[in-house]
Amino acid sequence: MTDLTDRQKALLKAIIEEYIESAEPVGSEVIERKYDLGVSPATIRIEMGKLTDAGFLRQPHTSAGRVPTSMGFKLYVAELMQEKQLPVTAEVSIKEQLWQERHRQERVLKEAVKALAKQCDMLGLAVDNDGQVFYAGAANILDWPEFYDIDVARFVLSLFDEFPRLQDLIGRAHGSDPVHILFGEDLEFENLRPIGFVFTKFELDPAKDGIVGVIGPARMNFSLVLPYVKYVRDLIQQVGRV
Repeated sequence: MTDLTDRQKALLKAIIEEYIESAEPVGSEVIERKYDLGVSPATIRIEMGKLTDAGFLRQPHTSAGRVPTSMGFKLYVAELMQEKQLPVTAEVSIKEQLWQERHRQERVLKEAVKALAKQCDMLGLAVDNDGQVFYAGAANILDWPEFYDIDVARFVLSLFDEFPRLQDLIGRAHGSDPVHILFGEDLEFENLRPIGFVFTKFELDPAKDGIVGVIGPARMNFSLVLPYVKYVRDLIQQVGRV
């Protein structure tokens, strides 16, 4: 838990959701205009300053706006965000894709990453305990502004040719949460700063397990991405044991 006030939490939530949508630094005038927080623009600016000082926001360059830090995103996911209900049509479509391959574990994982890539519009990823890497949707990430920087895109795509580095990054996740979120800002690689990883562990049988998830911008829509990753994990485990 944090010692932020309810007003500061509401403001942080609004800023993060605006940033997820716009990919631009968020100014007080945008929050005042679009979000009914019941406070004046001056109060919003003061509270944004406090959130910045506390490490939940940062001010890029000379911009008057703020963007969330990894610390801000973590609080958002843990306390402020509400996971969305997945569309029934999407659930049925993904289940059909995986069920058709239920007798072939590798095909199940290939269909799983394709489904995640399509539904989240990101790069879907799975790695099993034999070191096999499955991915889909590499072209998707090029549509996100964070990947317009060729060095960022190249670094992320190179992870699939450098398994030890990918394995090292995955190994950075700690804690008992079933779904892990890594922010490039917390890693030492400069070209990962705008990037986020969301993944969870799956188990097909006592001898076969691994992780499945997505790679995308750090400002990904966690309220939808997390339910998709959990749903696909559960399906992998269901159909993989038939």
